[in-house]
Amino acid sequence: MTDRFREVMEDRRIVLAPMAGGPSTPRLCAAVSDAGGLGFLAAGYLDLEALDRALGDVEELTSAPYGVNLFVPDAGPPEDAEARYDAYRELLIADGEYSPEVFPSEPHWSDDGFEEKLERVLSSSAACVSFTFGHPGERVVRRVPEAGKAAILYATSRAGILSAARSGADALGVQGIEAGGHRASAAGIDDDSAEDLTDLIAAARAATDRPVIAAGGVAGRDDVVRLLEAGADAVQVGTLFLTAREAGTKATHRRALLELRGRGTVLTRAFSGRPARTVENAFAAEHSAHAPALYPQVHYLTSQMRRLADTAGDPEHLNLWAGTGFAACRETRAAQLVRELTP
Repeated sequence: MTDRFREVMEDRRIVLAPMAGGPSTPRLCAAVSDAGGLGFLAAGYLDLEALDRALGDVEELTSAPYGVNLFVPDAGPPEDAEARYDAYRELLIADGEYSPEVFPSEPHWSDDGFEEKLERVLSSSAACVSFTFGHPGERVVRRVPEAGKAAILYATSRAGILSAARSGADALGVQGIEAGGHRASAAGIDDDSAEDLTDLIAAARAATDRPVIAAGGVAGRDDVVRLLEAGADAVQVGTLFLTAREAGTKATHRRALLELRGRGTVLTRAFSGRPARTVENAFAAEHSAHAPALYPQVHYLTSQMRRLADTAGDPEHLNLWAGTGFAACRETRAAQLVRELTP
């Protein structure tokens, strides 16, 4: 491992996935780190004030190493974004499940406050900074170790692995197709291939001598052991922590993970405009085929619908992010999960 990442990880083998949109909380991050894993705080969708509070809370709760994840924004919306947005909005209105006012008439694009959040995270006590949805430029990657932190880039294909290996990052995260929630694909770099996670680990090992974090479909300790034996230095786990008591998972989402075990999972753009794995439900079945590749515009288009669905206890119109191993979810403490997963 690079010196920075070796110092952070020591004997740690479990990395908490940075689950933006509510599940990621300071309590969950701190509990995982205190139990011998590497906790992560998701900065995505938080404004700068909320991120500042969350960082302060983590630093009050633990002195153990932790990390923060940032969304890397696209350059901007495509030229035909408004027309594609309008067409999708009309389809959602035509469903008749929600009034037109639930779906904003104007598309909204945001860079998620990337530069401001980066400055705040670099001044924090976080030991690691990871980047999702893109590979930031050399200037950004270089600033992370200059601030005394380890930089982590993610890839979901061989093309992404090669890009991350050339970046100078301290560690590479490779995410398999089995992972829940948004794919960590770097825009314009990763392709749409869906190789087995163990093959991606092998490709990363061949491309770099930097440490490799493997993510996707972990349902228990056996999966962790399998991925470590395949060559990973650590294993990232998200879905199992969604039902941890410290997680901020929406009540309807949490209940669905525990009660809808007979359903499968699907990849869909229907909720956010980016490919993400959810428990099968009516909204994904109806709209996956024609949802446009517009992120974050589609995320904001469906956000009020999803809030209303959660309030109503309706799992059919809510993004039920989950990996393929979600049937192993149960309510427990995060520390207990770390102990159970660690070989």
